[in-house]
Amino acid sequence: NHSSRISLCFIIAHKLIFTSFESPFFCPLNISFSLIFWYNYSIKDLEVFMLDFSTMIYRIPALLFAITIHEYAHALCADSMGDSTPRRMGRLTFNPMAHLDVIGALLLVVVGFGWAKPVAINQNNFRNRKEGVIKVSLAGPASNLFACFLAAFMAALLNKFGMMGDGMYKFLLWMQLYNVWFAFFNLLPIPPLDGSKLVSEMLPPYQAWKFENFVGQYGMYILFGLVLTGAMGWILNPLARMYLLLVNSIIGIVF
Repeated sequence: NHSSRISLCFIIAHKLIFTSFESPFFCPLNISFSLIFWYNYSIKDLEVFMLDFSTMIYRIPALLFAITIHEYAHALCADSMGDSTPRRMGRLTFNPMAHLDVIGALLLVVVGFGWAKPVAINQNNFRNRKEGVIKVSLAGPASNLFACFLAAFMAALLNKFGMMGDGMYKFLLWMQLYNVWFAFFNLLPIPPLDGSKLVSEMLPPYQAWKFENFVGQYGMYILFGLVLTGAMGWILNPLARMYLLLVNSIIGIVF
């Protein structure tokens, strides 16, 4: 549906730097209605429309955290695998300012969405190139999934002890939603997303070269098409739903 398509616009902007403010992808972000329903919260209670500025106090910190933890995880993993490029470029930090693009940061303040600067790496510096690429590619999405789990755990913990206020409830909810979407979107095998790098490493050299040159050439258009047709939601919704259900099941054992 329309809201599902809008919800992916921010995440695409994170990977694809646009220069025209007239692009149809510069639009308000709205987490899909279906994902929110799955998580048993009502649209009315969440005030999900991005133009509702009263929720920015919860959304912007959650958004900044999702961006920062994703890029920091890439940088930390690359550094641990022998590539000091992210460290030398100042990306090995939890400071969101080190990861924000100027235009992306401006839009984040004005309309509530933005994007980060991709972490530059030099694969030739890895002690084991193949292992390094795979681990670095997985590090970002994995960090978002872990952050989603922690947010859900904290929500359950605060609720159990009667310490869950309205503001914290909304912040932790947005933390879960942004992070789960960010993770699974980036795992799609479409350049320039992290999933495409995983596919390239798993294919034989010649097939990997063909994949990178053919699919990579049309990656942006494929992403646009998936979002505009609503197919992106058909792909990501089941994954996000299953992960949130898994998280709730695990937490339910504890609480």
